[in-house]
Amino acid sequence: MREATREATRTGRVAGPITFRTLQLKPAFTAYVEGVIDAFEQKYPDVKVTWEDVPGDGYNEKLVADAQAGALPDVVNLSTDSFQLLGDRGMLADVARLDPAAAQDYVPGAWEQFKLPGKGDGVYAYPWYVTPEILTYNKELFAATGLDATRPPTTVEQFFDYAEQIAARSQGRYAAFMADPKGRLPGDWQKMGVPILNDGRDRFTFDTDKAVAWVQRMKDLYAKGAMPRESLLKADDVNQLYGSGKIVFGPGSPGFVRDVKRNAPQVYAGTQVAGAVTGTLGHIGIYAQSLGVKRSTEHLDAAAEFAKWVTNGPNQVAFARSATIYPSNAKGLEDTYFSDRGDGTDAETVARAVGAEQLRTAQLDANTLVQWTNQVGDAVVREVQKAILGEQDPRTAVRRAQEEANRLLVRANAGGR
Repeated sequence: MREATREATRTGRVAGPITFRTLQLKPAFTAYVEGVIDAFEQKYPDVKVTWEDVPGDGYNEKLVADAQAGALPDVVNLSTDSFQLLGDRGMLADVARLDPAAAQDYVPGAWEQFKLPGKGDGVYAYPWYVTPEILTYNKELFAATGLDATRPPTTVEQFFDYAEQIAARSQGRYAAFMADPKGRLPGDWQKMGVPILNDGRDRFTFDTDKAVAWVQRMKDLYAKGAMPRESLLKADDVNQLYGSGKIVFGPGSPGFVRDVKRNAPQVYAGTQVAGAVTGTLGHIGIYAQSLGVKRSTEHLDAAAEFAKWVTNGPNQVAFARSATIYPSNAKGLEDTYFSDRGDGTDAETVARAVGAEQLRTAQLDANTLVQWTNQVGDAVVREVQKAILGEQDPRTAVRRAQEEANRLLVRANAGGR
């Protein structure tokens, strides 16, 4: 592809026009982004930044099409999926090589996420804003089923044990959690120590007794009413279910807590926040956005300095104060805004502190490994859903899921994406 034909080099001069693409930030964050750009241009008057913001629908397809046409922006907002698409095609600059000291500026787990298999210590994007996984639950429903609201589950296995007790004692009045196997995998398996990939990272290896046990447990819990029945095959409105007291555990997102506060204040008053369910490895899930620098940009110094500017501590903190996100920048995360729990009674304040603490200390997983593409996830979920519904046994489901995942991986490695 045209974008990968040459690699830009630093000149030592921060100058020239560059384009900056973001994903769905207008109009809510227009003033913030424009302020960041204006301050950068004041510091570097020889740079002109052109900002474009695009919708989420078809974003990955647009990136690939732009790359093929030689129209990729100089600095581009990337999710895990889009980072993989461009990184695998050699279109992103190695920022660890361009800027060796940058690693110390970011939370290690976030920095490590933007490495690519087989590319050694190269890092192909500057980490931007992140959202860690937390645990949110209705402490009143939790206690009503005989569980201690001050002792939430800490492992996947314990989470399932608690869900079983909730299902048994709620008598159908409410469920424990949403089925959502696509959202739970491969994260649950990672936390349980299931080997997702071989050492060469070119074959899936999750067909294990632990993975089979997970599917069996999901099947049993589904049959016992621990999950809303519709949540297995379609995306129920979890905000509505949680806000009406029909489910104990909410999504593991700090943004969800804010939504409950706005829309269901009575349930919010009984909402508790704790550290994410992890496992023997201490892993948590993380949703991360990054800024990639086009490998063939005409103005590498300007593009790299701008990406680093947007992701510095003060700019990330300012962004996080207006959105339910966290800085990947280590100094930004040290801001007292992310450590103050108040009096411990306001769930949103506690959620912010809990999420920040986990980002600083826990080992992080993307929950969507670069090899675990949307296609792989869909293939695995199809087989898992059949097992949960009793249409095939769990061992067969895991075996077939791995076979199909490896077929897709081989095709991807051969350039058939």
